[in-house]
Order: sequence, then C-alpha cells, then structure tokens
Amino acid sequence: MESLLIRGARIVNPAKGEDYYGDIAVENGKITAMGCLGPLPGAREVIAAGLVAAPGLVDMHVHLRDPGFTQKEDIFTGCRAAAAGGVTSLLAMPNTNPATDTPETVESILDKAKDADAHVYVAAAVTKGLKSEEPCDWEALAKAGAVALSDDGRPVENTRFLAEAMKAAPSLGLTVTAHCEDLYLAKGGIMHEGEVSRQLGVPGIPAAAEDCGTAREIAVAEAYGVPVHICHVSTRTSMQLIRDAKKRGVAVTAETCPHYFMLTHKALESRDADFRMNPPLRTEEDRQAMIEGLRDGTLDAIATDHAPHTPEEKSDFLKSPNGSIGMETSLAASITQLVETGCLTLAQLIEKMSVNPAKILGIPAGVLEVGGCADIVLFDPKEQWTVDENALHGKSKNTPFKGMTLTGKVKMTVCGGKVVYEW
Repeated sequence: MESLLIRGARIVNPAKGEDYYGDIAVENGKITAMGCLGPLPGAREVIAAGLVAAPGLVDMHVHLRDPGFTQKEDIFTGCRAAAAGGVTSLLAMPNTNPATDTPETVESILDKAKDADAHVYVAAAVTKGLKSEEPCDWEALAKAGAVALSDDGRPVENTRFLAEAMKAAPSLGLTVTAHCEDLYLAKGGIMHEGEVSRQLGVPGIPAAAEDCGTAREIAVAEAYGVPVHICHVSTRTSMQLIRDAKKRGVAVTAETCPHYFMLTHKALESRDADFRMNPPLRTEEDRQAMIEGLRDGTLDAIATDHAPHTPEEKSDFLKSPNGSIGMETSLAASITQLVETGCLTLAQLIEKMSVNPAKILGIPAGVLEVGGCADIVLFDPKEQWTVDENALHGKSKNTPFKGMTLTGKVKMTVCGGKVVYEW
C-alpha cells in the first residue's frame, strides 16, 4: 500500500474542533502525522492547495441492490459511486433478494465488500422477508456483523415487533433506523399528494402517511426510553415532531436527503420518473423546513437513500419503481444549497455528513486523527460542475440532479489508506 503525503490542505475536522491549513501523512492505511510536516521518504506527494481535507463521508442510507438486483447496482459499482462522491463508509439497506434477514446473508455481503472501494456496513432486517410477520434473530444478525436493524424499503407494520427491536437493539450494539410510513394512507400513490398530482391526474402520497409513521416511532421510543433513528425525513410536520421530541429528551435522531432540501414536487410536472422516490418530493414549505431543521440541529444527518434502478425501469412514469441515486452528488448538492447560502458552515456540513452518522451507527469513522484509519475526502469547495448522468460511476443513471450545475467537486478519496478515486 503506497504512502501518501497530502500537502497544504485546509483540514476541516469538526470531531476535534479543528480547522487549519496543514499536511496529512498516511502509511499502511493509517494517518501517521498531521500538521506542518517535513518530507516523507518514498511517499506520493499530493499537492492540496485550495482543497479541503475532511474525514470521509458516512452515508447511512444506501441501497446496493446486492444480492438479487445486481442489474441495478452491486457492491463494487455502488462503492465506486461512493468513492466518486467522497463516501468512505456506507450502510447497506436490507431490501435485497433474499432480504438481509439471516446471518449468512450478512456475512456474504461483508465478505464480498472486503475488496470494495468503501467500508460497507450492514443494516439487517427487523422482520423476516421484511413482511412484518415474524421477527428475525437480531442477536444472531449482530454476531454476524450487522450494525443496524431496519425493514427499509418498507415500514415495520407490526408495532410490537418494532418496539421489541428498539428495546433489544442497544444491548446488541445495533441502531434501529426507521422508514416511517402509514401504508394505508400511502397506498397507490406515486408522488406527493397535492396540486401537481391533481394536475397530472395521478394518485398521491399524503404527507400524513409519513407524519403518522414518524409519530408512532417517536411514541415507542419515548414510552420505552430507547433510541430510534428516523430515515429520509421529507415533511414539515415530521420535522416538527422530531424537534418537539428532542426537546422532551426523547432519544431520536433523524436524517434528510439532498433532494428534499433541493427540489419540490413541481419537478414531476415533467413526468420524469427520475424525480420519483419514496418519500416523494414535497412542497416548497417542506423543502424550507428541511433546511431549517438542518440549520437548527433537529436533523442530525444528511444521507442519500441511494436507490438505483435501470433506465428501462425508469422509462415509464406511471409504472416506474421509486428511488433515485445520490452518492456522487450529495456533497456538491449540500455545499450548493447549505454552505453557499450561509445556512451551514463547512464544518457543520461535515458534521452532518460524516461525524454524526458515524456516531449514530457507532462505527469507527468521522474523524481525522493520528493512528486512525486513513479515510479522507479531498474536495474543492468552490469548483462548479454540471451533473452528467452518463458520466456517473454506478450502473444506474436515475439522478434527479442531472443537468444541474453544483458547487463543490471531489478531487480524491482515500479509503483505508488507498486512493480509491481521483479526478
């Protein structure tokens, strides 16, 4: 493994309260020195003047589609996309085929991911087959290497199983990440229920579907005094429910995604299924609420809900599956919408995209420190670029940011001391 000497970067390391210009030495996969450094014999020197060096991003909501749906994405292509976006650690969701509901499937994913371009962590299923009919053996899943529990792709319909998982998770070292949705309210909807869905004459998913699910998860967490993480928040009411719960001391954390603070349901006037995801794009009021929730700390993390689908699947607006890809654009979209506008500082953004997700999942990431794993993203915070879906690194091209000009360009990603992406 080659040694690296990153020279003259702005080192933004919020986990340690650091923001300074300096060098980073990397040997044998570890950071061996930071600061104003002399030569490192035999090392490759990376001149990083004008670039930011930050801890590799942690995307705590990713669908790698492996096993079972590898025509959409697989572990290796998904991690290549991650590397191109500065993501060095990711949490893989369990709605695979078979579902990630056995120790054997968990172990298979982790074994395959050993040679991938990012650290892959596994969210195993709460219920077998994600059907909410029978709970999984959570202890066995944890022993196999899972770090989280979720039925994501779906909510856990059986509230008793959800509560039991939330109560069991802390002692097993697991984080419950909850897809909040009332399926009875959402049934048949393909986008946000509102003026655009009525204009297009298509069934909508009301904000209440998410809000009722969020209220349930918070109620369980509060009643039993256990933590829960709320996935992909998209509505103003859900954000307010989370804010109120935090004020009461409920152990709730939450994430939103770039598309929810960048776009609204008006994007679907084009009848382009790349703008269809679940939860769906909402109103301008909801979009502004996501920004405010990030600004005031109600929303702890920014994830992508990276959900690849083939061009053929996305070609039919009415029949397309929900989901969009996002790992290669998440940092730039967030800089564009949040940092360039003054909503967040760069350090606060890195907290949302690296430090906090690592803390929530309890994984060794989110910090640059001597002796620590060399997971580093180098990016130009001012470079503008236009998203070309055909130039992205995953198998699928279903990005809602295609054609958009964003600010912030990843130049190099180092994962475990290995350069896994270079622009």
